[in-house]
Amino acid sequence: MTTSNLLLASIGTVLTGSIESPIEPADSILVEDGRIAAVGTGLRAPLGVPVLDCGGATVLPGLIDNHVHPVFGDYTPRQSQSNYLEGFVHGGVTSAVSAGEVHLPGRPKDVASTKALALLASSSFRNFRPSGLRVHGGALMLEPGLQESDFEELAAAGVNLVGEIGISGVQDPEEAAQMTRWAQAVGMTVMVHVGGKSVPTSRTVDAAFCAAVRPDIAAHVNGGPTAPALADVERILDTTEASIEVVFNGNPRAAVDVTRLAIARNAVERLVLGTDSPAGAGIAPAGILRTMSLLCAMGGLPAPLAVACATGNTARARRLDTGRLAVGAPADLLVADTPDGSHAPDFSSALETGDTPAVAAVVIGGELVVTRSRNTAPPKRTSQLGSGVLTAY
Repeated sequence: MTTSNLLLASIGTVLTGSIESPIEPADSILVEDGRIAAVGTGLRAPLGVPVLDCGGATVLPGLIDNHVHPVFGDYTPRQSQSNYLEGFVHGGVTSAVSAGEVHLPGRPKDVASTKALALLASSSFRNFRPSGLRVHGGALMLEPGLQESDFEELAAAGVNLVGEIGISGVQDPEEAAQMTRWAQAVGMTVMVHVGGKSVPTSRTVDAAFCAAVRPDIAAHVNGGPTAPALADVERILDTTEASIEVVFNGNPRAAVDVTRLAIARNAVERLVLGTDSPAGAGIAPAGILRTMSLLCAMGGLPAPLAVACATGNTARARRLDTGRLAVGAPADLLVADTPDGSHAPDFSSALETGDTPAVAAVVIGGELVVTRSRNTAPPKRTSQLGSGVLTAY
């Protein structure tokens, strides 16, 4: 259904995506012109505005996948699969951030072509949104010969990401640090590959490399796919201001250890989530939900904080205008519940018992884009769409 005005009513729990205030005492959300206009109790819809009856399910910001490797369109040559990005929406993801278009067959590595690839991917994904998914594409891969003026030129054209340092041509920490300073000076966010080699041409990256480069994101500190020592993660927390990323396509034991470390050090606000897909381990449309479940059930992370790690934390690290459930924010929303048949009573309990929650509905920019997920179990509480009545709110 296409509409940017909507009332979400009969909500059981509202989770905000904010690490500071993760739960909002409310049962309804009004959306106007694609943005959240009001969050409260007993809100009613103006005449003609559709009402999504959430049936007591939980509403939270749409999930953000901090680590994907798209190319162009909704096709991945890495796994020869179409419509995989659309599948992410059915897993509750409303935004995805590129870590580099490295799977392009024959990816050129000269300066001119590297710049052209980043610009083309960035521009194309601004115009192409599979099932409404906001794909932040065009992550510049650092190759020898890039100059400060190249970063200035690309930033002016809308490129605001640097892909995983360590899997492209620039692998010397001093050279990488210089380019990182150029990128950050023009507003780009920078990611460093952490851990063992993912491909033969990459390098193993440890905490000393991160300390020298000082990126915005220390990627897959639970392995991509091979994890570093936990002491390296501690050193990254001590010596940088980088967010630490846990991914689905990584080492699950290390993911749990990193989560416990973040909790013990009161650093959960620096924890962000991604899938690192497509990858050799495959594509994970529900990978963010499954990672949240792992961190809650095995790592002791409270469900409302896991939501923040998958939404608001990432939005802050990536400077995205989404990822929070608050008045004025884009209406990118996930209606989720315990899966039908689970002994857990609600969404949060499902995460904390280790179940993968069910996606009941997905709203992006006020538009209801998913009403029945093809990638999760059915929810215990179903959502129903109806008509509003003219009432003050």
